[in-house]
Amino acid sequence: MADPAYSALRKMLVDEITPVVMVLPTPLVEERCQKNGLSFVQMLSPFCVFNNIDVPVRTASDQPYRLQKFKLRMFYASDVRQPNVEVTKERLKQVITDAGNNEDSDFNLDLSPVETIPTSSQPEFVPTWFQFFNKELVCSVSFSDHEAFDHPVACLLVVSSNDEDPIKKFVDLFNTNQLPPLLNDGAMDPKIPKYFILVHDNQDGSSERATKLLAEMRNTFGSNECRLLCFNSSEDGLVDHQPNPWDPYASVASPGQHLGRLLNKDDIDELKDFVRDLSSKDIIPNMEQRIRVLNQQVSATRKGFRNQIKNLWWRKGKDDTPENQSVNMYTFSSIESQIRVLGDYAFMLRDYELALSNYRLLSTDYKLDKAWKRYAGVQEMMGLTYFMLNQSKKDAEYCMENAFSTYLRIGTSGKGNATRCGLWWVEMLKASGQYKEAAGVYFRISGEEPLHSAVMLEQASYCYLLAKPPMLRKYGFHLILSGDLYQKCDQIKHAIRAYRNALSVFKGTTWSRIRDHVHFHIGKWYAFLGKFDVAMKHMLEIVACSHQSKQMQELFMKDFFQILQRTGKPYKISRLQLPIVIISSLNIVSEDHRTYGSSAAVSVKESVWQSLEEEMVPSFTNAKTTWLDVQSKLLPNKLKQSNVCVAGEALKVEIAFKNPLQLYIPISNVTLMCEHSPSETLPDANSSSSVNQSVEDGKVATGRELNSGTSLFTLSEVDIMLAGGETTVVQLTVIPRKEGRLKVTGVSWKLSDLMVGFYTFESDMVKKRISKGRRKAKQHTDKLEFLVIKSLPRLEGFINNLPSTVYAGNLQHLSLELRNSSEIPVKNLKMKISHPRFLNIGNPEVLDVNFPACLEKGKTSAHKDADLDTTKQSETVFRFPEDTVIHKETPFFLPLWFRAATPGNVSLYLTVYYEIDDKSTAMRYRTLRTHHMLEVLPSLDLSFYINPCPTRLQEYIVRMDVINRTGSRSLKLHQLSSVGNEWQISLIESINDIFPLGNLVAGQALSCFLKLKNVKITETATEETSTARGDGTDVWLGYGSSETIFDTRRSPLVNFHHYERVHQKTSHQEHLNTVDFMLISQMEEGENSSSELPTTPQIFSHHACHCSVSTKRPIWWLLDGPRIVHYNFSDSFCETKLKMTLHNSSGFVASVRVNTFDSPPGSAPSGSKLGWHDMSSPPIDIRVPAPDISGSSTGKAVSLESVPPFIWSGSSTTRVKLEPNSTTEISLLVTTFAPGTYDLSNYTLHWNLEESSNGREREGTCQGHPFYLTILQKE
Repeated sequence: MADPAYSALRKMLVDEITPVVMVLPTPLVEERCQKNGLSFVQMLSPFCVFNNIDVPVRTASDQPYRLQKFKLRMFYASDVRQPNVEVTKERLKQVITDAGNNEDSDFNLDLSPVETIPTSSQPEFVPTWFQFFNKELVCSVSFSDHEAFDHPVACLLVVSSNDEDPIKKFVDLFNTNQLPPLLNDGAMDPKIPKYFILVHDNQDGSSERATKLLAEMRNTFGSNECRLLCFNSSEDGLVDHQPNPWDPYASVASPGQHLGRLLNKDDIDELKDFVRDLSSKDIIPNMEQRIRVLNQQVSATRKGFRNQIKNLWWRKGKDDTPENQSVNMYTFSSIESQIRVLGDYAFMLRDYELALSNYRLLSTDYKLDKAWKRYAGVQEMMGLTYFMLNQSKKDAEYCMENAFSTYLRIGTSGKGNATRCGLWWVEMLKASGQYKEAAGVYFRISGEEPLHSAVMLEQASYCYLLAKPPMLRKYGFHLILSGDLYQKCDQIKHAIRAYRNALSVFKGTTWSRIRDHVHFHIGKWYAFLGKFDVAMKHMLEIVACSHQSKQMQELFMKDFFQILQRTGKPYKISRLQLPIVIISSLNIVSEDHRTYGSSAAVSVKESVWQSLEEEMVPSFTNAKTTWLDVQSKLLPNKLKQSNVCVAGEALKVEIAFKNPLQLYIPISNVTLMCEHSPSETLPDANSSSSVNQSVEDGKVATGRELNSGTSLFTLSEVDIMLAGGETTVVQLTVIPRKEGRLKVTGVSWKLSDLMVGFYTFESDMVKKRISKGRRKAKQHTDKLEFLVIKSLPRLEGFINNLPSTVYAGNLQHLSLELRNSSEIPVKNLKMKISHPRFLNIGNPEVLDVNFPACLEKGKTSAHKDADLDTTKQSETVFRFPEDTVIHKETPFFLPLWFRAATPGNVSLYLTVYYEIDDKSTAMRYRTLRTHHMLEVLPSLDLSFYINPCPTRLQEYIVRMDVINRTGSRSLKLHQLSSVGNEWQISLIESINDIFPLGNLVAGQALSCFLKLKNVKITETATEETSTARGDGTDVWLGYGSSETIFDTRRSPLVNFHHYERVHQKTSHQEHLNTVDFMLISQMEEGENSSSELPTTPQIFSHHACHCSVSTKRPIWWLLDGPRIVHYNFSDSFCETKLKMTLHNSSGFVASVRVNTFDSPPGSAPSGSKLGWHDMSSPPIDIRVPAPDISGSSTGKAVSLESVPPFIWSGSSTTRVKLEPNSTTEISLLVTTFAPGTYDLSNYTLHWNLEESSNGREREGTCQGHPFYLTILQKE
């Protein structure tokens, strides 16, 4: 037959479903056994297991087989009873508690069953104590009345040789008062084989008396049923058994007691022989005999067709019987009980075919009798028998399912049996690899008792883990359920184990809330056990629980700090997640030859500064070496690519901290971690290229140095309060005090007095503002390590009173302040400004300027001739006076003019170059970079529309439109000026009529008309003539009698206007005939008192440049001559001479043809009159119609009722050619024959441009302008 123990279930069945031997000893027997620390049953139990007993067995069939594995279970008569429920619960609880204490050493390990599955052939990670727990559960329902495999197959009556009257003792032992209840109740057969054992303690003397008593026993009870057992033969009592077969009982023995200390090798051999002989010669043969007898009885009464029909007929009337049957219905003598004994005996002797046939027979009977508990027990044994036979797996599972469901249906009395059935069913499913189904059975038998459920759920979780493929989510979920139940039962260590194993599932997943739950409870439980280090490890995992609600975060942080306080010792945690260090924001600012005036200047792109400094910094072509070249030549090869910082100057590190919680978190003592070591010294510039290296190996200063005179570096500390979800950028500094090497290793902070967090930087994390200049950084350069060179002068610069918010056009006088904190002076200063439209440099020699009075006309000003004329100087670099040297404690001031050129957010960049007046340093020059942010608000919108005057050449009508775009400010218009000496302007109407209020309030618009006249000065004009002609370039627009005019030819107005002309110039301006306007206004006093703007009156200048005076029609003409003529027509007709002036305003040669007509072309005289006729004289004072702005022909302005009696004398067509921007005159003659008023507009002018561009008209025809000539009769 197959080996029945090749699987876990088979081994379990071999151990649990085996013959039971009842033992009835006398007290002296127990006393003699206790000398070894053992009871009689404990002393024999290790020898009741036989792995190779090799006993021939023949049951009901004639074919014998040999039994190899066999086991006896020995119980005292007092233990042959159903266990007490409460006692069983306590024993199960003790098993779990002992298991937790035994595994205490493993609680600090991070078990990861998920990772061990692929390499584990056996479930080694499953706790071994599960087997003991399951065994206790199986034993909790032993000695049931409906099963026979727990019924004793034999009884051992054990008497000591020292007992008085041993024969009488044997008779008294088998007394009904000492027998098990089930034996007295009739559930078990009291006629079981009895064996009389006489025990002799060799310590008591010779065995002669024992031998005589044995002979007397055999005469009384029979020779085959009597045995003599001698032990305790050791004389010194110091026998140490290796291995000790009684080790399983060491836990219940007295401390320090050696089990079996009086049993020598001969005693052990005698015990083995005794149990073997008892099994092979008595118990097994008696069971064989009992099987054969019972089989004959069953065959005679129940087997065969006739007996089956008879049995069914007899049980037919029991269909209406109640389901709960009494025990007395099936006594040991009933045929059903006999069949069950037959089946169980056959099962224990491995005759599974015989057992299965009897179980099948009995199953039908119990089902018909509705004896459901007995029916479930038979179904359970049928499933086990199918399994042991390796036959139908489907039938085996069906029987187990049927038995399990029936047990549960019974109620409370069947729960224990259901649990045992479920455990056997689980092992059956495991043996066939059905771990998923096994987990479902574990869940079904979990029950309502919390501790029992916890163990079952944990075992179910391992089944999900062992499934193919592993069901990790169910594994983790059931572990959490199990751990929670363990905690409720105060089994903290088991709860920790379950939760800790669940972490292997949730680690690295998005299940953040359950992961936090696991870490939080593990931390609390470890703290409860006093393992604070491990507790803090888990609590640190939940400090950055940003996904949790505010209430949960408060709970987590409260317990976190409580546990931290209980530890009583400080912790220094790498990469502490509260707050979170945003390493991508790490930015290190190191100043070498480039220094920064503010943090805003640091964030500017290097390319912006390079574009400003390229004309100031010495180039390779202009200078043989720069400090970078000197450094490259003088330093050793391994230092050529070093990052450089200056001793005494702060190395700034910007790093962002984020609070992941919704709570306020105070962070204190935020500081850098640095290392300083002496290194190769930087040589002087005048020394040779050889370098004397002075390195002290191993001498490194780390951590935070005190701010003392001997410290190597000084660190700053910052305290911050982070609101919920807030991200704050912290700027930390380290100031090296000594030359050498400085390395920034990380940042540290304090979350509390006992919790310090730190973050170690790596070189590839850093965004740096160094090594981006002229040289290229090598790949191997450590971006966190700096070469500290000796102290150098460093300029600090400020623009005093520079506003952060200003209105467009605002003009202010400021000053640039430069300070040098070093003993070494600086010289050869240069400066460049990124936006000269906003900032202009004043006269360095004149600091105190009475602004705006210095701009008034007619006043001499010291700065007038001394200020820089931007139109004549270079527009790139400003050079300070050659004698400018800035010493320590002596600030230098440079006047600046500021004008807000355009609305919007404006960035002003200013860089100052200076050289160090110390030849001993390798760094010869440095630059100061400053960045200023301005918000420019809109003020006035200014526009001009220019049209030629129809009655005058070189004169224009100008419409100026002004709109106040400020939100709530009022402005006063001061003056309008035409910049330069070519144009004069004047108001057509009085300003008081146009703008009587004087203030232009917010949102108000104003339009006014002016006359513009070209008074271009020849190149040979003298300055006095120029000044005289320029008197008409300004128009007073103010309200009142005071007419203070500002001189637009003075600095800074002329300088800012120059940059406005450059800025407003476009490529589409083809002609040169343009005019520039400058509107000057003032903001009322007190308007800015509540804002950041200054409260003093402000001057505003608005510039409109390149305003074209050209129109769409390039040819202008004017017909001029007498308007009224007195003539005596009695003598002859009247001839009147006229002059037509033609002007070509284009840049091309123009061909002009003038055609005259005696009558208006295309018109008929009024009343269909032809030829000569009189016309009534219209009034002499005739208003000239307005010219057509578009330049198209306007037609006749006055319609006369008759054709005028005049003719054009001379040629009817006149042709002339005009050069670009030239003027010519032609003569015309008109002849009249009668007095009257004549309209001389009946002519046309046709023009044609030669070589005109495609974007402009080449030719056109214009109708003549109305011109009225009145002829009066002379008396």
